[in-house]
Amino acid sequence: MAGKAKRETIRERAERLWREDGAPRGRKAEYLERARELAAIENNPGVGLLPNPVSAHPERAPGAPSVEEADLMENLGEFPSLLDDQGTRHLFPMTRSKARRALREE
Repeated sequence: MAGKAKRETIRERAERLWREDGAPRGRKAEYLERARELAAIENNPGVGLLPNPVSAHPERAPGAPSVEEADLMENLGEFPSLLDDQGTRHLFPMTRSKARRALREE
């Protein structure tokens, strides 16, 4: 029963916020989500005050990097080209000079 009362309170708050903003069409879901977030903040006020676990980690050696380095070659990805990832040409319009270059490359 407590869950039903909580949902009803959140729904009423969303309705009130929606009306205060002029009852914009098609945006009730946004106000419902906003009301849920506000209820969560009110129910857990100290959550934002917790220490950052990365900066407060006791086993971290002084001078050691806090995050391991990324494998750069693996994360670079592909460079853009005239072809998309499926090997076909882009469908959006090109400038004349780019179109001429693309035709010469075929």
